[in-house]
Amino acid sequence: MNTPTTPAAAAFAWPVRVYWEDTDAGGIVFYANYLKFFERARTEWLRALGVEQQALREATGGVFVVSETRLRYHRPSRLDDLLSVTAALVEAGRASLTIAQTAWRGGECLCEGTIRVGWVDAATLRPQRLPTAVLQALRPPGLA
Repeated sequence: MNTPTTPAAAAFAWPVRVYWEDTDAGGIVFYANYLKFFERARTEWLRALGVEQQALREATGGVFVVSETRLRYHRPSRLDDLLSVTAALVEAGRASLTIAQTAWRGGECLCEGTIRVGWVDAATLRPQRLPTAVLQALRPPGLA
């Protein structure tokens, strides 16, 4: 995995506070909850790009589904920590996106991963081509 050296080096960062519900009996964030943190950051990243997932579903009949995750845990996070969770596009295919994500506490990377999401028809769950609007929103400024 290619971890940015700081949270500021990523394309997008979203603040996440650690609550009791996020921790285990030892007061450490339960490992699976990083996936929830990453989901929130991906959703807000898309929203910041102008991609409203509910509106997109209503307009196209499609939705994103997670098809693959790969995480690596470096350090624990605890109750009341304020994390910065990042999202950056790694690859855009015809029907899927691969997104690099990290969870930071200050300048310390706690967890990193890549998440692959596919675009499917909401009714049949069959893969579909990503909507043009999504691909345009993900295109870096200045590229045609």
